[in-house]
Amino acid sequence: MGSVFVGSLNPGKVQPVQEVFTALAADLGLSSPLSVQGVNVPSGVPDQPLGVEETARGATNRAAAALAQPGALWGVGLEGGVRLDERGRGWLFGVVAVAHASGVNAGRTAELPVPPAILPGVLAGQELGTLMDELLGTQDLKRGVGTVGALTGGLVTRPDVWRQALALTLAPFLHPQLYPVSDLSPRG
Repeated sequence: MGSVFVGSLNPGKVQPVQEVFTALAADLGLSSPLSVQGVNVPSGVPDQPLGVEETARGATNRAAAALAQPGALWGVGLEGGVRLDERGRGWLFGVVAVAHASGVNAGRTAELPVPPAILPGVLAGQELGTLMDELLGTQDLKRGVGTVGALTGGLVTRPDVWRQALALTLAPFLHPQLYPVSDLSPRG
C-alpha cells in the first residue's frame, strides 16, 4: 500500500493532495490501494505566518512530521501565508513541501492581493481566514473554497491552487534524472 500523510486535518488541504497523488501514483511508484490521510501536526510557526521564509518553514515542518508517521512513504505540508511587497501591500500565497526518503522539495502557489481592510489584522497576528469570514459574512471559509475562491467568484479555489503547486513541486520526484539529488533538500 502507498501511504501519503498530509500535515493537516483540513479537508481543503487533504482533498487536493489525495487528487494529485491518485493521479500520479503509478508515476511515483505507489502501489494500490493508495492511502492519503491527514494528521494533526504542529507547524512550528504562528497560526498566520508572515513572509515567505516563515511560511516555508511551517510547510517543511508539517511535511517532515507527516513523513515521520508510521508507514509513511510521503509527507506533505501545506502552509498558507501572507507577505508584504515593497509598497506595503499584502499578498496571500501558500507553500507546499513534499518529504520523501529521497529528499525534500518545496514550491509556492499563485498569489492573491489581500483586501486592505483586513491587512492590519493579519499583521497583528489574526488569521486571514477568520478575518475574511468576518468581512464577507461567511463561515469557515478556509476549510472550503478559501479566500481565493471567495474573491475569484469560485473560478479558482483554495484546493485548486494547492493542487497546482503540489503537482509542480512533485516534478523533481517524477523526473529524478533531470534533477540532481542536491536540488532535493530542505529550503528556508
